[in-house]
Amino acid sequence: MMKAESSGRRILLIEDERKIADFIRRGLTLEGYQVQVAYDGESGLDAAVEQKPDLIILDIMLPAIDGIEVCKALRDAGLDMPILMLTARDAVRDRVAGLDAGADDYLVKPFAFDELLARIRALLRRRAAAEEEILQFADLTLHPATREVTRGGRRIELTAREFDVLETFMRHPRQVLTREQLYERIWGYDFSGESNIIEVYIRYLRAKLEANGEPRLIHTVRGVGYVLREA
Repeated sequence: MMKAESSGRRILLIEDERKIADFIRRGLTLEGYQVQVAYDGESGLDAAVEQKPDLIILDIMLPAIDGIEVCKALRDAGLDMPILMLTARDAVRDRVAGLDAGADDYLVKPFAFDELLARIRALLRRRAAAEEEILQFADLTLHPATREVTRGGRRIELTAREFDVLETFMRHPRQVLTREQLYERIWGYDFSGESNIIEVYIRYLRAKLEANGEPRLIHTVRGVGYVLREA
């Protein structure tokens, strides 16, 4: 069953430690994956853009360009394949940096190969499910896989973070989301202080969603947060 799931799936491994890279490549090949290896960030970035693999395993500590910058560059280029980051550093700030750069998951070295396989399978299943998913609310439609948004047939161009904020609301329609919940679900950690970043993105989204005079869908609940609902 596992081999059937992995058959034909293409994985790009970007890892500069050749012993680790060879170990992972051999193991994944035996599991039925097609594995390409790059040994530095620059060649890994080029391979990802050219080959567009189904999944990328990306080490953080790389020569030429580090994994964080590779991940950011891939997301900025509009590539949305799952990225699993490998790191020898278990500090929270390092994990946060990877997730903020656009990684979908991380694994701390040393790791058990079975856990690596489980993470890969979970990411690929999530990707397959997302490719078939369409979120709909009122006249607003969101496609998680293609990151396309339309309202009443009108295509709306969103930045990556604007899309993430809107997707969060559309996965929780008519539910009041606090600022803390939005921080946690979108940025992956709690903001401290009086940051107004949520308010900024709400303002951006409203401007785009209401550009043709459409009714407001994202409403403020004073003293609590925001909610996606019809007026």
